[in-house]
Amino acid sequence: MSTLLGSIWWMIVSLGVLVTFHEFGHYWVARRFGVQVLRFSVGFGKPLWSRRGRDGTEYVIAALPLGGYVKMLDEREGDVAPADAHRAFNRQPVWPRIAIVSAGPLANLLLCIALLWLMFVIGRQDYAPVLGHVEGIAADSGLRAGDRLVQVGDRATPTWSEAALAVATAALDRRDVPVRVQDTHGAEQSRLLKLSRLPADIDEPRAVEAAGLIPRHRLLPAVVGAIAPGTPAYGVLAEGDRITAIDGIPVSSFETIAPAVRSLGERGGSGMVEVQRDGERLALELTPQRRLADGRPCPRAAAADCRHVLGVQPARPPVPAFDAVLRHGPIAAVPAALRETGKLLSDSVGMIRRMLDGRASAENVAGPITIARYANASAGLGAAWFLNFLALLSLSLAIMNLLPIPVLDGGHLLYYLIELARGRPLSEAAMAAGQYVGLALLAGLMGLAFYNDILQLLR
Repeated sequence: MSTLLGSIWWMIVSLGVLVTFHEFGHYWVARRFGVQVLRFSVGFGKPLWSRRGRDGTEYVIAALPLGGYVKMLDEREGDVAPADAHRAFNRQPVWPRIAIVSAGPLANLLLCIALLWLMFVIGRQDYAPVLGHVEGIAADSGLRAGDRLVQVGDRATPTWSEAALAVATAALDRRDVPVRVQDTHGAEQSRLLKLSRLPADIDEPRAVEAAGLIPRHRLLPAVVGAIAPGTPAYGVLAEGDRITAIDGIPVSSFETIAPAVRSLGERGGSGMVEVQRDGERLALELTPQRRLADGRPCPRAAAADCRHVLGVQPARPPVPAFDAVLRHGPIAAVPAALRETGKLLSDSVGMIRRMLDGRASAENVAGPITIARYANASAGLGAAWFLNFLALLSLSLAIMNLLPIPVLDGGHLLYYLIELARGRPLSEAAMAAGQYVGLALLAGLMGLAFYNDILQLLR
């Protein structure tokens, strides 16, 4: 299946599952309070399939699978026979209406817990949280290659995904975070990762790398890929050469080339670069050049921004195999799923708060294109990763629907809370005005999401 078709398919599957559970929450609680449900639709637009149940509800699968709705008997939306008035939604006391509206987001929250439980039981394959290369802030904080991250802040880090998320969350606030590591000898030690030193212009996706943390599974083999014309390596090294040493300094990965080249450049003069080529060991003489980060020759005025380079790029390595599994038994998976849901909820709400106060970029608002891409990518990694993605998306849907924006469930809850405080409902005119405001806010949010999607594609 192509990437495009796969992305569309897995997005439809994802939204279909989540929307069905969300609307079923509204439907189930409405029926418990005796409210007549006229239609239960998964999707919008022209019905592709429909059936009327014994309870009088029309069950529909519609053409546009990007949402759904439950239509209840309501005197504000049509004529209601006097004999059925007690079954109308608008005739219910305020607390049943609050329960019915809250049931959709609650269903998504419960689904999130269930999906995480199943993910833990199946076991999510991942990478061990072992550092392969350390530089910059991480090196200055005392971290070393080979260290296994055991805990970041107050979060245990059994895999690299947990470790990276914990570091990235602390990096958003530019706060120093305590790190518990197990060194190569098996001894546990504490370090303070000084994330307060991160530059202000570093965005969230690059925060972990900018801190100088490169995990073992992302180490690049020291194999030469492209060679820039006009650089010292051009015409001397060849694509496919494996660099083993630079000026007597052993090279174990591509990440260790830069420090060795810098050391050679600071010494001055030329040095021997040892390579393996077609089964032979060669020693080739090279003199590093000082260049800007973008590869242009280094002008004297920008000397501080220059670095010593040979002019080689890494070859594209194969995708490394997973070397860790996050798994619990069926009983232990229950509290693990609850804890993970709590962490995801805290992180999601924290991200919204950081976007509102400017500490996080609005580029974190994702639209359907990004969701489709992540759905396809997670499905390609296996069932456990797809369940993890579905759980996060279900929780995000619950949070989004609880935002106090008219049109969304949270907006209706806001109306009902005002009704509780006033002792009577808002006027029809006030609610209609709120609906227009809500539509405008929702359109702006969707516009931002689509803008971010297109921006990511262009990048």
